Amino acid sequence: MYIFLTILIVIAAILLTLLVLVQNSKGGGLAAGFASGNQVMGAPKTADFLEKATWTLVALIVVFSIAAVGFNAGRQAVAEEQSAIVVDEPAPALDAAPVDVPAEPAEGE
Repeated sequence: MYIFLTILIVIAAILLTLLVLVQNSKGGGLAAGFASGNQVMGAPKTADFLEKATWTLVALIVVFSIAAVGFNAGRQAVAEEQSAIVVDEPAPALDAAPVDVPAEPAEGE
């Protein structure tokens, strides 16, 4: 799920970049010398749509990022829990063959 959310974040970021590049500059800047009196792409409501789409993509990136952090934290907690060393368990007994030890001679012999 983490990888899926990461892919969605990258796609949303690419779309956001393209939307920002398509929008008409409101503050002038470098685009003011090249801009004409026409609306972007000829439709009067296109600028409103592009602005709403931009804010929607920003909100999606924020939500996907928070969700990805949540899924990654859960994944790390499971990995740490699985890799913890348990000290309380006794060591397993070795399955060695019994060794014959010669009996000691009695003191009187």
